[in-house]
Amino acid sequence: MKRNTVQRQIILDTLKALDTHPTAEDLHKEIQKKYPSIGIATVYRNLRQLTESGLVLQIATLDGVARYDGCADPHYHFHCKTCGGAFDLELNLIDGIEEAVESKYGFQVDSHEVTFTGTCTKCI
Repeated sequence: MKRNTVQRQIILDTLKALDTHPTAEDLHKEIQKKYPSIGIATVYRNLRQLTESGLVLQIATLDGVARYDGCADPHYHFHCKTCGGAFDLELNLIDGIEEAVESKYGFQVDSHEVTFTGTCTKCI
């Protein structure tokens, strides 16, 4: 990754402080509260770089809108079909799943992502 700039650190710190898995636009709105000089293009550019470097996760959602997670440690997510929310799941990771895929199919797995979908407790 390129050198860590003040803006990149602000974006990363703000994202890590949120547990909502915001879109880039939502993250920008949050950043604007303290740092109005940081523009949306800066947020998009830095999110791309942070994602490419593995410091941030980009979460695929059913509606196709990218959401971001400041916790890059391997974990699973739940996506609500009703409100669109994305939530972290505190579950044990499936041991050996990547090795099983490599063994059975001959692929080289770099990582995997599991997202459960349904309706969250707020929307039931």
